[in-house]
Amino acid sequence: MNHLIDENTTFIVQGITGREAVNLTRECLDYGSKIVGGVTPGRKGRDVHGVPVYDSVAQLVEAEGHVPDGSVVTVPPAFTRDAVFEAIEAGIKLIVIVTERIPRYDVAQMVELANLRGARIIGPNCLGIIRPGVAKMGGIGGPAKDAAKSYQPGVVGVMSRSGGMTTEISSTLTAAGLGVSTAISIGGDAIIGSTYAELMPLFEADEQTEAIVIYTEPGGRMEAELARYVKENDCRLPIVAFMAGRFMDEMPGMSFGHAGTIVEGKADTAAEKIERLAEAGITVAEEIAEIPDLIKQKLGREVAA
Repeated sequence: MNHLIDENTTFIVQGITGREAVNLTRECLDYGSKIVGGVTPGRKGRDVHGVPVYDSVAQLVEAEGHVPDGSVVTVPPAFTRDAVFEAIEAGIKLIVIVTERIPRYDVAQMVELANLRGARIIGPNCLGIIRPGVAKMGGIGGPAKDAAKSYQPGVVGVMSRSGGMTTEISSTLTAAGLGVSTAISIGGDAIIGSTYAELMPLFEADEQTEAIVIYTEPGGRMEAELARYVKENDCRLPIVAFMAGRFMDEMPGMSFGHAGTIVEGKADTAAEKIERLAEAGITVAEEIAEIPDLIKQKLGREVAA
């Protein structure tokens, strides 16, 4: 899935001198990712694990002599919109926003500008992207040695609203011998930059990917959008989904976990989403452990007894 990241992808870290960003930078470098610079206003001249720090994205681009492919944004929520605007206007096309608790109005503006400039946002409130054995953007998988255990190269693409469950599902696929082509933590907020359906064409264009697993929750309309995409586009990839939070159907108005898991009507409930996904030919697993066998069945592979 080299449409998002590959061995040649270069990116920066905005807010690189923050405590979490320092750790994230180390993890990505250890995994083999190419971080060409970082940005923290007032910190020009410093470095983080050998990565040079600049005061602005424009300053970084001028110094490096080229526009990086992507940016991981780790700045506090009050300043995230400005940081993302800065990256997009500098010509960066892939923005991974790790920051959570960003006001919805700010997120809506960021997504709108990205659409106008031909950029793609992953997140906010996400752990990023990993192409196993190649590179990762964000904290997905944790330290390099842990990421290498959970994420082995393979044939299944993973998209998840939960960062932790991205790794849990990928680890399950790896243990079953299926492995992962690319995994994306898409974010758990009510408004995000890239939905399941919007990312599907990238997976379909990737020869390595033979199937998709999604982890989803009550709240929002992304599942309806995905079901519609599958029906209208003759999708070549079989999809297996896992729906968390089914208990919420008995508790109207309740939210759990992520900010986006707010059930505002019947269409947002787990039961309605499961029915809609099934109508589109998407199998919904009862348990995480069932996912590998369901994928193998769809791919015509032997299932362990």
